[in-house]
Amino acid sequence: MSKIILSLFAAVLLVSACGKKTETAVLDDGKIYFFYYNECPYCHKAVEYIDQKYPNLGMSMVNIYVGNSFELFKKCGQKFNLGNNIGTPLLCMGDKYIMGWSEENARKFDDYVKPYLK
Repeated sequence: MSKIILSLFAAVLLVSACGKKTETAVLDDGKIYFFYYNECPYCHKAVEYIDQKYPNLGMSMVNIYVGNSFELFKKCGQKFNLGNNIGTPLLCMGDKYIMGWSEENARKFDDYVKPYLK
């Protein structure tokens, strides 16, 4: 079952990377940015959780290795003074961020996402 989910996740990421313009290096506080890379197991867990709990959430998925997305990733790190201590998954949500994924970060996400729900 998890192999199917991971395969679907990879296919969605590939299609979305091919069909969208690359994000510009400007963060919009009104958007949720999810920075990831395909081989990150915590990224997969976070996406699985978010998709299951918030299936209609509009979130910008940003593969840090596509186009100039790494620049946007660095902008988020600079915004929150993360310095060299930056990794994926990284979620930028206005004046809040979540880096990594755990049960605690899932609870934080549930709290931070409230203003973005329609």
